[in-house]
Amino acid sequence: MVVEIINISITNEDIDNRIDFLLSKKISKFSRNKIQYMILNGLVEYNSKIIKNSSFKVKEKGSIRLKVPAPRASTIKAQKINLDVYYEDNDLIIVNKPPGMVVHPAVGNNEGTLVNALLHHCKQSLSGIGGIERPGIVHRLDKMTSGLLIVAKNDFVHISLSEQFKKKDITRKYKAITVNKLLDFKGDIKKNLERSKFDRKKVCVTSPNRGKFAHTNYNLVNKFVISDSLTLNYINCELLTGRTHQIRVHMSSIGSPILGDISYGRKFDIKSKKFEKHFCELIINDWYSKKRHALHAETLGFFHPVKKKKMYFKSTLPSDFSKLLKYLEKFSINNDNES
Repeated sequence: MVVEIINISITNEDIDNRIDFLLSKKISKFSRNKIQYMILNGLVEYNSKIIKNSSFKVKEKGSIRLKVPAPRASTIKAQKINLDVYYEDNDLIIVNKPPGMVVHPAVGNNEGTLVNALLHHCKQSLSGIGGIERPGIVHRLDKMTSGLLIVAKNDFVHISLSEQFKKKDITRKYKAITVNKLLDFKGDIKKNLERSKFDRKKVCVTSPNRGKFAHTNYNLVNKFVISDSLTLNYINCELLTGRTHQIRVHMSSIGSPILGDISYGRKFDIKSKKFEKHFCELIINDWYSKKRHALHAETLGFFHPVKKKKMYFKSTLPSDFSKLLKYLEKFSINNDNES
């Protein structure tokens, strides 16, 4: 059922642009994913011709007609799940996501997600721009990454926050523990990323003329020399772009992958290490066996669209992360503070 028809004029400035890009640019209340959904379902006409390909480029002046469908009813269950709420007002909510929690429902994860919890906590007060499967979700964290997330309660705030992410005006800082000695105490990693041809769930570094530009800063907080063959690093990371798996891939690309990350680093081998067995077992049982990444989104800063002020939030480290740091300090041969 169509509930609204939107007509848009195409000028010379619009020629040679993708139709999904033009529509998302000219109609700010719809996300690009929503636009692509409508195109795929034959709800977009360009000069009276139905377009079903989102990558179609307009070649001449004319008009685009968009038929807006009635919203689909959500099948996601609201679930009473404890949320670590750092801040909440009528427009947005900041939550500290625990490791192991998926952000939104997907195949194999229909319940127990952050969205299930938000639907119970916020009732109907979540933006709809992300679609019925992702109400309120402006950005994401990987399942096994912990830390701060911002969730929009209305479309106006969602659009504003999305623009801030797009313009790189959001502050996002992480704490991480990496494996193998870092060659430099601080670094500025600028490497393009793209989906792996061999595993579409993974991302890889690619050449400058491919993929998407990605930029990560890091600096060493503490170095833990555990043995002659093993050094671990406690580092700060800042995202200057927001690509999928960005920090994980960038740190792996310089030879120091995130501890616990078996997708982008080698599995921790207890047999090859010549130090206390129970330390190895802690690393393996608490991190590698659970596929838990030693990566925590610690700081989040943004401009509040309604209150008209910059806001910053800093979360405490989760208990497993703090426990690991204590063990590293205990077993380190030479604990040098480089900060």
